[in-house]
Amino acid sequence: MMITVEQVRGLALTLPRTSEHLIRDRVKFRVGSIVYVAFSQDETVMGFAFPKEERDALVASEPTVFHLPGESDLRFNWVHAWTAALDEPEMRELVIEAWRMVVPKKVAAARLGS
Repeated sequence: MMITVEQVRGLALTLPRTSEHLIRDRVKFRVGSIVYVAFSQDETVMGFAFPKEERDALVASEPTVFHLPGESDLRFNWVHAWTAALDEPEMRELVIEAWRMVVPKKVAAARLGS
């Protein structure tokens, strides 16, 4: 079941304005300077943009899948997921929603429809 960087790359690079970067041996996908998906060095954790006010509910809903980032990253709109616990449909939804948070509304609407 484990989600791989290749699966995420296959989706992320179809999303307008996305670029891929390797920073300190970590794969990151961003729009401009804003990272919306990033992997841990060992690729066991996928971090993604997520509304701060909703993340406690997400973690509580599936604590075996989702967890909060380290304390230094709590100020960001960010959540972590274990790649081994994610399935493809869930990954697709998380990546697209994370991307939607960082692009202009008209760009998201053009790619996804209203």
